[in-house]
This record gives sequence, C-alpha cells and structure tokens, in this order.
Amino acid sequence: MLSSSSTTVKNLPLKRRLCFLLKLMCFVSSVLIFCEFLIYYVVILQCRWPDMKGGAHMSEKETSASVLKAIILADTHLLGEIKGHWLDKLRREWQMERSFQTALWLLQPDIVFILGDVFDEGKWSSPQAWAEDVRRFRKMFRCPVSTELVVVVGNHDIGFHYEMTTYKVNRFEKVFNFTSGKLITRKGINFVLVNSVAMEGDGCAVCRTSEAKLVALSHKLNCSQQKPNHSNKGCSDMEKIPASEPILLQHYPLYRKSDAECTGEDSAPPEEKNIPFKEKYDVLSQEASQKLLWWFQPRLILSGHTHSACEVLHAGKVPEISVPSFSWRNRNNPSFIMGSITPTDFSLQKCFLPFESRVFTIYCAAGALLVILVLAHVQLLTPPFYFAQRLISKHKAV
Repeated sequence: MLSSSSTTVKNLPLKRRLCFLLKLMCFVSSVLIFCEFLIYYVVILQCRWPDMKGGAHMSEKETSASVLKAIILADTHLLGEIKGHWLDKLRREWQMERSFQTALWLLQPDIVFILGDVFDEGKWSSPQAWAEDVRRFRKMFRCPVSTELVVVVGNHDIGFHYEMTTYKVNRFEKVFNFTSGKLITRKGINFVLVNSVAMEGDGCAVCRTSEAKLVALSHKLNCSQQKPNHSNKGCSDMEKIPASEPILLQHYPLYRKSDAECTGEDSAPPEEKNIPFKEKYDVLSQEASQKLLWWFQPRLILSGHTHSACEVLHAGKVPEISVPSFSWRNRNNPSFIMGSITPTDFSLQKCFLPFESRVFTIYCAAGALLVILVLAHVQLLTPPFYFAQRLISKHKAV
C-alpha cells in the first residue's frame, strides 16, 4: 500500500505538485493573516462609542467638541526576564499590540488610560531589565500625536506595599510622568490619578507624601465646586480649575467583601466569586476607601487589579467599574472600556477583544483540513466519492 502510494507521488507531474504546494502555502498564509491580523479588525469593528444622554439634541459639531472619547484598559502584565518564557511573551505581546493598535486606528480616541500593572516584574526588575520592558511597552502601546496616553501605577510596577521603595516609585514616575494626587483636566473633565499601593495608612514615607498631595488636591477641587458668593477665604489664592466632579483612576478597587455580586460574562469565575477579598492586597482597606470617597466625592471610579469585570455602587451613589485584564495571559476574553465623557455626564461601553479559544479553534480546524487535503492529494486518503463507488460495486457483486 505504502510503496504504491510512493510511486504514485513520484509519477505526479512536477507542475501539478508545484501548483498544489502553492495552494497549500496560500491556504496557510490566509489562516495566519486572518488569525494574527484581520481578526482584530473584524472583532473591534463591531464596537461603537456610547451615546451621551441627550445626544440626539446636540449637533455633531457640539458633540465632538464637548465629549471626550476615552479608552480605559488595565493589567497588561508585560512579561519580564525572570518568569517570562520567550514564546509566551511573543504570543501575549503580539495579541496586545495588535488589539491596541487596531483599536486606536478604528476608534481614534482622544485619550487612553492604563490602570496599572503595566509590567509583570517591575517590582523586582533590574535597571537593565526595566529599560528593556519600557522599550517593549513603548513599541506596543505607541500612540499618534492626536491621542494622549496616561498610565497609573500598580503593585506589579513598584511592588506591594512591603516591597515598594522610593526608588521604584521614582523610576515609574520618571518614565510615565505619573504622580499620585495628580490632576489631569481635559475638555473641562477632572481626572485624579491615585497610587493605591501607597494608601496603606501606616505613615510610610511614600504613603505620607502621596496622601498629602491627595489632601491638597481635594481642597483645590472642593474650592472649584463652591459658588462665587459662598467662596471660602482659603480658596482665594487657589488655581482656578473646572467645577466638574472628578473621576478617580487607580489600580486597586475600593473595598468590597468579594466579587459575589459581580455579573457578566467577563466577571470572576463562579468558583472564585465568593472568596473573601483581603484588605490592602485584593482591595483597598475600608479606611482608605472612605478617605477617597470623602476627599473627592467622585462621580465615577475606574480600577483594575482583579483581572475580572465588576460594577459596584459605593454609598448608594458612586459607581465603580473594575476593568478586566487586557491580556490573554490573564483571561480568555479580554476587553477594554470605551467612555464618552463630558464635565457633567458619562456613558460607558465595553469592547471585547478576540477570544483566545476561538483563535485556537480556527487554527485546529485549519490544521485538520490541511492534513485531509494533503492525504487526499497523495491518495493515502480515499476520496469519499470513490469510497462510496467501491461499496456499491462490492454490493452488486454479492
């Protein structure tokens, strides 16, 4: 059987064999191009910017001028030299780069926020490893001039509180121009950046500095909210900022007992939802959470860290959105948040990225089809038509 098949292959005309080989190469190339490039366009093209309330009564010019289009993502966890395997790096980083660049090209946001844990090993990486990780980050998350990139610090960037040092914090701040208690105002919208790792409340040097900046910024924002005829004497020398309730951007979520109340296809798995959260590790402490709510009275809080989606209402009125991880390494169905934001309102919409399992399924199906085609071509696999014909002839002979 094998010898006869081998003879058949050798007798195939050279032109026919080359033609078949060319077809196989085209098939393989098409699958690779779709799975590694086009699929990101197909999926993200389905995402739309959320409409604002009352948007129907606003002209297109007014809408584009007053609405800030923001993309919010979290927990990219770029692998380092210690725990990161080169193949894992290649696969995950390509996925994030293609997802990010495709989203920028299709959606054209005004600003992008990354809510911490940019790196996986920033907490212990050497200066050389840190420089290499930063280089890769800048390549993957490069932005055009029209889009601003704002990065918040996470525990994997500078370490948990017991690992955090002034050197690590300064190193991160130098690269990303980040400062805890920093105010960013765009189109009259106030965003407050918080180093949630420094909200330990134990009076450490980094914690004291961070909290002092947050308190000072809180005073400034409170002054901006006061009416002119009720102005406080302590506000007379304050820098004028828009009277817009702030949006908090941080890595750790505010305190909640667990993810038991979280819903949605990208929330935590059922077996993890009822696991109690540890304060100052999974979430901020109750004390730190109350401080932030009291200081800033935010209208929205955006956080990451848990790698899963959740929506919580604090004090019955302040919504917090936990943004899932952006990387396949942390979940099969990564996503990001699209926000249409004005000084007085906001509207959020989730945009899912390609599922890793679906990409693998396409590859497996294409691989199986490729094997069938090759076997059929060299006549090791009998085509179904001839197989049925043989069965019929044998039946007639009987």
